[in-house]
Amino acid sequence: MYLPRNLISHLYQHLLRTHHAQSPPVLVLASLEPDALCACRILSALFKRDYIPHSIHPIAGYNDLMTAGENLIQPMTTQKGGSGGVVVCLGVGGMVDVSTMLGLDNIEDGGDPSGRVQVWLIDARRPWNLGNVFAGRPEDALQEIDGNARSKGPDVVAGQIQPSFKPGQGGIIVYDDGDIEQELATEQEAYLALADMPDVEDEGEPLDDSDGESEIAESLNGAGQGTKRKSWSGREDEENESEEENRRPRQRRRSNSSDSVTVTSSTGRPPPRQIRDSALVDPARSPSQIPGSSPPPAAQPASPRKLRRRLLRLRRKHEAVLHKYYSLGATYSEPISSLLYSLAEALGREDNDLLWHAIVGVSSLELYGRSMTGVGISSSLDSGGSAGWGGQRGERIRQILRDEVRRLNPPDPADMRGDNARGEASGVIPTTARSPTDTSIRLSPEPRFLLIRHWSLYDSMLHSPYLAARLHIWSDAGRKRLHKLLAKMGVSLSQCKQNYTHMDMELKRGLRHSLLTYAPLYGLDGLVPPPGSAGRGREGWGFVRSWGWKACLSAMDVGVIVGAILEVGKSGIHTDATGKSYDQRGVKREIVDEDGSQETQAWVERFWEAYDALGDIEALKQALPTAQLLHRAILRTGTSLIEKRQIRHLQAFRMAVVKEGPDVQLFTHPAALTKLALWVGEAIAEQEKEQRGKIGKHGKGTPLVMAGLNEARGVYVVVGTGGGGGVVDMALREKRKQKVAAKARQKQERRDERERKRLERKEREGSVEDEDEEEEESDEDEDASDDDSDDDDAIDERGYGRNKFGNAFQEVVDETNARVKIDSFESCVVEIKKEDLSGFLESLSMKTVVG
Repeated sequence: MYLPRNLISHLYQHLLRTHHAQSPPVLVLASLEPDALCACRILSALFKRDYIPHSIHPIAGYNDLMTAGENLIQPMTTQKGGSGGVVVCLGVGGMVDVSTMLGLDNIEDGGDPSGRVQVWLIDARRPWNLGNVFAGRPEDALQEIDGNARSKGPDVVAGQIQPSFKPGQGGIIVYDDGDIEQELATEQEAYLALADMPDVEDEGEPLDDSDGESEIAESLNGAGQGTKRKSWSGREDEENESEEENRRPRQRRRSNSSDSVTVTSSTGRPPPRQIRDSALVDPARSPSQIPGSSPPPAAQPASPRKLRRRLLRLRRKHEAVLHKYYSLGATYSEPISSLLYSLAEALGREDNDLLWHAIVGVSSLELYGRSMTGVGISSSLDSGGSAGWGGQRGERIRQILRDEVRRLNPPDPADMRGDNARGEASGVIPTTARSPTDTSIRLSPEPRFLLIRHWSLYDSMLHSPYLAARLHIWSDAGRKRLHKLLAKMGVSLSQCKQNYTHMDMELKRGLRHSLLTYAPLYGLDGLVPPPGSAGRGREGWGFVRSWGWKACLSAMDVGVIVGAILEVGKSGIHTDATGKSYDQRGVKREIVDEDGSQETQAWVERFWEAYDALGDIEALKQALPTAQLLHRAILRTGTSLIEKRQIRHLQAFRMAVVKEGPDVQLFTHPAALTKLALWVGEAIAEQEKEQRGKIGKHGKGTPLVMAGLNEARGVYVVVGTGGGGGVVDMALREKRKQKVAAKARQKQERRDERERKRLERKEREGSVEDEDEEEEESDEDEDASDDDSDDDDAIDERGYGRNKFGNAFQEVVDETNARVKIDSFESCVVEIKKEDLSGFLESLSMKTVVG
């Protein structure tokens, strides 16, 4: 089932009304990523204000999810002696069948398989597992046991929860951010049609298409027949009518059995839950008899063999729709922290703390390359700031957050005097609070630098992925270009290499103007928000929050720090020449962990460090060196890979392997390796654009596969990123749709005009010779005129440019004997045994990795 966006507070309000002292605590399962972490903080704050007991359990991957289902969730079920309860999944399980993963699909005892456990599924990853979206209701399983036909109650219609829905009965409920209602109508129709079909074994035999869909419609509607058609369930009565029917294949089971068909996907993910049988066709009504006319001859009822072929044809048609959906590739929708803030807003509980967590969660997505085309670099828009993520939709989300900042942080006239007023008017990024008690959130024209308030201007520019790719920072020539840019801006090296907060105030006030003047000379048009964005909308502006005199951090800074804590830990890790691992305090950390259980436990401990740091400014400041350590390692390793020409160009993608160097241990974490892959991938994309004038692979960019060696476990962590196919521009797509519709109208008007002239000539001349040829020629001319727009319309094709590494990885696993572990919630991340990497990459090079 899915909860539409307009009912986002429905389940929470019911929980608030029905929760009491004896109710079990709400279990929150959160993935180890900044967006889910921020969403967890928002939800936890709501629970605390409403005195709802809850427990938080970090989940590192699918194995952890299954373990949590066995140890934490199944004891809550009524079958195990529990009383049910609520489980909230934040960034966990959206792409798999959650009921199977959590063990809530056991119907052996004839009771409710969910055990009155209700799972709220909130995830930004796509594609959805359609079993979670359109099924997941416990009544479905009970009807399956009884063998009854499916009933669609008024509280749930076609999987959509209605306002009359009463929670508390268990099941899987997906929170819809609007995509399900807007984009999955075709998949919904196919899934529900498959749910209504009886189970017939498909042996893969070819079907004769001569019957066609018209025959299917005829058999379903029963039009023009004087006798009732027999449904598939009535085939037993026909077995004795004729001997020639003995040639048909035997059916596996009776139609009133409780067995069911499983709709599977080609991605290798767990299949959706089983769905019950029902009759394929309804009895046809006899046509009304026309007085004075002879009754039509009675048509022979279709044989069971023909009915079976029609059923299989329909079934394959709908399965093809689902297969196409699962094969589109990965993508990201609205961040779950933004969705949870919408819940708080619907409840009337929004405040600055919750808004800040939502802003940090949304801002963190760009750091990990999560966009509308999956994990990969995005062709950033030239509006500065963080406007590169999500295209028009991402900018709409950020604009809503800007409006919330203005609403919850109205300017104080007493503070808008002197330097504060002059600084904000000139576009100076704030580095201090307005007063000792200032904890407000402000808008700031943030440049695309890294940790500028806590680093020197030079280091901040040097470690910026945006600048590194466009200035070729990895080379001596690139460093010289950076020095020339600073010189033209009038900033000396001595000034720019001291801490930014200690720089000359006049230089800081003129920094934005200097960047707007000289950055375009080096192809850095989107380095800062343009002057036209300084109005009320302030498109491209970032967010800054103050904690009195203690600190002033931007949302991107917090995202960088929290991500570093999750990936490295507060103490950080580095390796010496012998390959031994040490933290920043010099303590030896040597882990021998073949199955990865100790590593996973360390990641979970970092989750709690990051969780606490989000609410403690001192902990955030203490973790700043860790963030700087990680990004220095990214710059060092990326420079080494490019300068030593260690990036190979295979048939479908480029490939790089990190297996030596002082920072190799840092990149055993998939998220840290992803950041390195995005840094290298953006550099490659910029090189392609400079050499060819455009992004390669027909505008999709060249994908990159990055492998990092984990010597202690004897495995490679492999991540596949997209090649910068760009952000889907929704406004441009809408313009193209309008253009296509206008062309269609013009074409129809021309056809109507030709038809009118043809009829006039027919009446005048009495003949229409050679007019068919003229009409064919005019149609050919119209078709030729439309060919020019085919290439432009290609990018509107669903799935264009999406990251399909998850599908490709699964195909290689099915075809080879490579020892691969697919446990990450990111479908583009896998672990491969050290000895199997070369064979795996060879097979992967023959696959389609970008849509």
